[in-house]
Amino acid sequence: MRRAHPLSETLIIGGGLAGGAAAALLAQAGQRVLLLEREAGVHDKICGEFLSTEAQAHLRGLGLDPAALGGAPINQVRLVAGTRSGQAKLPFTALGLTRRRLDAALLDHAERCGAKVARGVSVRGIDGSTVASTQGDITPARILLATGKHDLRGAKRDTGALATDLIGFKQYFHIPAASRAALAGMIEVVLFDGGYAGLQLVEDGVANLCLLVTRERFAALGRSWDTLFATLLAEPLLAARLADAQPLLAKPLTISGVPYGFLHQPARDEAQLFRLGDQAGVIPSFSGDGMSIALHSARLAAQAICDGADALMFGQRLRGDIVRQIRLAYLLQRAGFSSFGQRALLGLMGVWPGALAVLAATTRVPEPALRRAGLAV
Repeated sequence: MRRAHPLSETLIIGGGLAGGAAAALLAQAGQRVLLLEREAGVHDKICGEFLSTEAQAHLRGLGLDPAALGGAPINQVRLVAGTRSGQAKLPFTALGLTRRRLDAALLDHAERCGAKVARGVSVRGIDGSTVASTQGDITPARILLATGKHDLRGAKRDTGALATDLIGFKQYFHIPAASRAALAGMIEVVLFDGGYAGLQLVEDGVANLCLLVTRERFAALGRSWDTLFATLLAEPLLAARLADAQPLLAKPLTISGVPYGFLHQPARDEAQLFRLGDQAGVIPSFSGDGMSIALHSARLAAQAICDGADALMFGQRLRGDIVRQIRLAYLLQRAGFSSFGQRALLGLMGVWPGALAVLAATTRVPEPALRRAGLAV
């Protein structure tokens, strides 16, 4: 990373992957960086926690070895609907790694690089170039907005009609040894009536279950997680994996109204507001590329700042890098919520066993974009 110039303070709002990576990269380049993270300590997040090979390369590029964090290797994918299934080898080896461990390691790394990290500080809103926080007002040279799926007053995303009717849930489980052995090296995507679920191992042999369900289907189940989970256990594969599992969270994490398919349109009036990660584009969760996009956006933003470019130029470049895979993943997600689409996906796998691997490859940040960002995968 080239040394930033002129030397001036950058404020980063949000200490997730995009914010932490940008803080580390800018600090390494000699930029003064202040990162505000609203949580005071380590915490879990709703995320499939599928760290692709591109995401791993981004982390290594900023000096953090993801393999040393103990993630579970994943090199195969299984798609299941009822008793029908298809399986394929992924064109890469991913890692199942909790955001709790990864985000904390990344923030610690950013501090070691020279970034100032203020934990337990909430931002109330943005008014022009001034940020109102619980530590007072701040007027930095530029703002990097890395608040994930959460919008801030004064800088809300224009999501149009994309605010979905989907509700997301996440729970960790201790699963029996036989289930761990069957799940080893695998991510399993289960299509069910009104939604889909992803199941994979993360570090320490723990299983991560992440799922999306429509509001209509959840309402029909009495808006009850227990009833929804019992319905999931009617799916043969999930019954085999989770019937004797022990939940690790007192209650599942949940989120709603996520605008899947969103792509930010850069505007001149945001010349000093750099939108990172989900603030720039929201890819459907099943693609497994959300963390890679977040890290890619951080690298592009750091490069733009070092080169003296504004947020408009950065945003246009980032949008060009991610538009194709977000739109494709959005179409595939919509197909997965219809019975016709589910039959079509499984039928395609029946006549073309390598279809899943191809779809996995086409929903990644394209290689030319990674090379332009100075990253070799």
